[in-house]
Amino acid sequence: MRPEVQAFVEGGPLPDWDASEEDIDRRVAQLDAISKPVTAEEARALVDCFGPDDCYGVAWTLMHLIETGPNPVLTTQPAADANEWHRRLYDRAVFGGHISAS
Repeated sequence: MRPEVQAFVEGGPLPDWDASEEDIDRRVAQLDAISKPVTAEEARALVDCFGPDDCYGVAWTLMHLIETGPNPVLTTQPAADANEWHRRLYDRAVFGGHISAS
């Protein structure tokens, strides 16, 4: 795994809307440092970095980065109580014809 991906993953989940501007800016800078495409291993690690909301749109950037990986990361339907971003990734893979709905 590339160091910039490792650094982002070690930062944990994205903060929520109540986070400081500095904290959000730091996470954005970390995310921007990751070049595309990501590897399958990196995509799987990045999936765990979604937070409770869209973090002022940063979660969308993270999702699009994950989707640059070689395969859909989530191939089975997430549980009903799963993070909304996991459900979005799975649904986009289904709707994009990359996997069949389970």
